[in-house]
Amino acid sequence: MATAEFQDTQFSRSVDDAEFPYRAISRAAVTSIIMILPAVLGLVPAFSPMLFFAVVGMVAGTFAIRTISRYPDEYSGLTLAWFGLIVNAMLLVGGIAEHAYIYATEVPEGYDRVQFYELQQAEPLPDIPNATAVALDGKAIFLKGYIHPSSGSGMLRRFILVPDLGTCCFGGQPRSTDMIEVILTGGKTVRAGMTKLKLAGKFYLNPQSQKAADFDNQIFYQMRVEQLR
Repeated sequence: MATAEFQDTQFSRSVDDAEFPYRAISRAAVTSIIMILPAVLGLVPAFSPMLFFAVVGMVAGTFAIRTISRYPDEYSGLTLAWFGLIVNAMLLVGGIAEHAYIYATEVPEGYDRVQFYELQQAEPLPDIPNATAVALDGKAIFLKGYIHPSSGSGMLRRFILVPDLGTCCFGGQPRSTDMIEVILTGGKTVRAGMTKLKLAGKFYLNPQSQKAADFDNQIFYQMRVEQLR
């Protein structure tokens, strides 16, 4: 009797395995879902490069859909894959549209956008103001940059602006054409930190080369800022 029950149990398991075979969840589908979180951070202007994770999520989702469709008896997670693909695509399109709108509207009226690299002297030329900087002397410009950590801490009215934090974070000294002495007007102050700033104001060439504490190179550029974001 026991033998018959054992045989019936084994037969039942065989039938269950045949009707409901085990299917592994596609790792690509899971990856597509995971990529959503860092991609969401890409909607914040300061972390816009993280929108790249949305591309990774879309690729993973597409791969998962193709794999699951081709091997439906081996892999599951089709719903996850489609969800990851759609959400990542929405984040990518929405993020690009958002940052494009910000870029198109961030320059105040009456100011001209200037990229920091336009003021930098190319190597191996002498590290002195270039023709673009000379032409901008006295003009109202809009510029983005970072406060150099050597400018001080707390709330600042005056600081040194640099195009990126790469040099100072590795202990190097910025070149002269990589620095702008910024003076905030109208009683404005800004907290020292690693946030990228948007500045609008008058750009000037210092009539005489100047040096600031903790900086080895001379400072040729100055900007009197009227608007700060």
